[in-house]
Amino acid sequence: MSMDGVLRLYFGESNLPTPEYIKRAAQKAMADGFTFYTENAGMPSTRQALARYYTEMHGVELDPAGEIVVTASGVEALHLAIRCVLDPGDEALVLTPAWPNGSANVRMANATPVEIAQPLCGGRYGIDFEALETAVGPRTRMLIYTSPSNPLGWVASGEDQERLLEFARRHRLWLMADEVYERLYYEGEKPGKPAPTILKKATREDAVIVIQSFSKAYCMTGWRLGWMVARRDFAGRAAQLNEFVVSCPAGFTQRAAETALLWGETEIAKMAAGLRANRDYCMAALRKMPGVTVPSPDGAFYLFPKIDGLTDSFDFCKRLLIETRLGLAPGMAFGEGGEGSVRICYASERPILEQAMARLGDFLTSGVGRNG
Repeated sequence: MSMDGVLRLYFGESNLPTPEYIKRAAQKAMADGFTFYTENAGMPSTRQALARYYTEMHGVELDPAGEIVVTASGVEALHLAIRCVLDPGDEALVLTPAWPNGSANVRMANATPVEIAQPLCGGRYGIDFEALETAVGPRTRMLIYTSPSNPLGWVASGEDQERLLEFARRHRLWLMADEVYERLYYEGEKPGKPAPTILKKATREDAVIVIQSFSKAYCMTGWRLGWMVARRDFAGRAAQLNEFVVSCPAGFTQRAAETALLWGETEIAKMAAGLRANRDYCMAALRKMPGVTVPSPDGAFYLFPKIDGLTDSFDFCKRLLIETRLGLAPGMAFGEGGEGSVRICYASERPILEQAMARLGDFLTSGVGRNG
């Protein structure tokens, strides 16, 4: 962080600022007095806005009073959900490579994450259901997956979702889907349309939890506002627990989020189109580099190229940073199956990406970038 001239593609956020209409909404909300405590589950108007979002975007009807909990960030929603499910000594299955906060929160609950690597088959990541079956034990309580995936960009298909649901039902597990990147989805002609949600497949009685956030689609990473969708009994428990974690998210951020939901579609479509162009540019550059394999991601804003012969991605990224001033995230940080790869966040301006691809290509071509 203290080095000059670094191209910082290790962060998991866009460098686009929060849109002005959202900032103005927060300023107005503060002027209008939305500076007091709200309900533990979030303001009723915010939950109603989220329920409308699911109706319009997914055709899913939710009860805003009982099935939605607004949280102080997506990671707080993740934390609440895991704390509500896991007792000390329990286990959670986690599909990896994945954002490490899932496994970390399991450990914080004095439980054990059991990481199951997603295999790369025919240029697309999949789910190793045989490994999942083998990993289920008497203390397994939960299965966690991310779609669209950070860092893989993988998006669960309808068949994947059905098999995950069947697996969770059969083993009586809570199924938690991190869908934070759902609006950064590149399938089809319309940029910004949402990725498929597990809620479309689940019944109202299923033990399903969806984690969401305003951070990615609305460029609100620093605002710390997210939400959870869950079965009524679970959502009530999570809202009670919220009292002892943060009490509630700030009222003025919730009001700003309502404005984001109401007016954000044009901005989301524009951002998704730009990200898809960035993805395609970086993929074309990476595929020209020696020994690099890069699957085509369907969502999020990451590439996860595998580098032949790479056995220590931390050392690789450290040397890359020191020698070229290019910052990437080592694949080993994302759990089982991540070693041998690096994560590239392509949510930057094209000139930055052009420099980054040139620096990485030179580093690999020179031979000093390889180890093992």
